[in-house]
Amino acid sequence: MKHQTPDPTAPETPRIEVPVQVMFFDTDCAAVVHNIAYLRFIEIARTLLAEQLGMGLVDMARTHIYPVVVRTEIDYRKPAVLGDQLIVHGRLESVDRLRFWCAFEIRRPADGALIVTSRQRLAVVQMPPGKPMRLPVDWGTRFAHLQTPRPPRGGTAPE
Repeated sequence: MKHQTPDPTAPETPRIEVPVQVMFFDTDCAAVVHNIAYLRFIEIARTLLAEQLGMGLVDMARTHIYPVVVRTEIDYRKPAVLGDQLIVHGRLESVDRLRFWCAFEIRRPADGALIVTSRQRLAVVQMPPGKPMRLPVDWGTRFAHLQTPRPPRGGTAPE
């Protein structure tokens, strides 16, 4: 396979890779990873991805502005088991004025298996009172290539 040098003029798409090892507490009595453990792996990757998006943990605690998951889609492709070394790949998938999607894959490098695919829709919320906010203004230019088209007046927003 030919190695390509990244194009420095290409638009930015924030990405993250997080290694995780399947621990005993991640598994059921058959040593297979429990479904909720995959969500925890994704949560770790999403939190680190948020840092790249300008929503670091310290800033969130100071400003009380948080990215909040409003929807999770997940497909379990193959089981992971006790002791597996996995990689969680995450990326910013799309943005609009009020919400954004992040996409995730969990893979087992030892055999190249795709274990899980997932997408999460998030909104930025000011706490308290739990008021949704528009996404940061600079996202319109930084992530213009990821913007979802606006529906025509009177139309419905894309899912």
